Amino acid sequence: MTVPSRSVPHVARERRFDLRANAVFFVLLAIILCVVVFLVRTAASIVESRPLWAGVLVVVALSTVPLCRSRWRRFSAARCARRAAEVLEEAAEQAADSLGAAEEAGAARGARSDATYMPPGGEEATAVLDPPFAQDDTCAYDYAELAPDGFEEAVAELCARDACQGVEVVGGACDLGADVIAVTPDGRRVVIQCKRYGDGNKVGSQDLQRFGGTCFTVHEADVAALVTTSDFTAPALEYAQQCGIVCVDGAALEAWRDGTGPSPWEGAGRESAGSVSPGTDGS
Repeated sequence: MTVPSRSVPHVARERRFDLRANAVFFVLLAIILCVVVFLVRTAASIVESRPLWAGVLVVVALSTVPLCRSRWRRFSAARCARRAAEVLEEAAEQAADSLGAAEEAGAARGARSDATYMPPGGEEATAVLDPPFAQDDTCAYDYAELAPDGFEEAVAELCARDACQGVEVVGGACDLGADVIAVTPDGRRVVIQCKRYGDGNKVGSQDLQRFGGTCFTVHEADVAALVTTSDFTAPALEYAQQCGIVCVDGAALEAWRDGTGPSPWEGAGRESAGSVSPGTDGS
């Protein structure tokens, strides 16, 4: 015997309470009420002052009601509220995804920086971050091959190697002649200007005059030195001797680097027939 099946009535699923959608709905409702109140007050004032215009507006409004009736049925404040809530939720999800991707990228960069470097040969080598100025005992650079900024860094490394404190590279467009500033172990302030010139380009008197005009008065140097990879002209050496500026030519720079000659602050006041080079007493 076949049992007739009864159709089960469809039970509408109960909508869950959405705080965000309800909040947006009430905000929109409040705005609509404010607009309605404003329009009513405006209409009342128009009726009192200009009744003819008010009658014309009423006729126009009544004629447009049938046209807007079908469109008005499609409008739902609750639907607009739900749509606004969905848009806000999507924007929040996208922002959370972007933040998570940024955090993952930062963690990946940190992991790569902490990883041990493996050279092509396969031997393990540990990457060491260089300090602001290397403490290498040799500082064996070919100064003529360095860029001007690199030459300033190399001279600063020599100062740091020789136990100077507060070594700074201050060279730039507005350095007023100072490229490296340091304090010697005995507490004197050293101001150095660096000139990476070729062999055929000597440091002239104009360079010394510009440096001499600022090294003592502006930078308050106890020891002022001009270090170059080339040489000095005779007028430049004469001006330096008069002002008390130590001139370190290419040969004296190599001697300072190799430890066979003194540093500029140790050679302050010494003279020679060719240049006021550290390590030459001029006798």
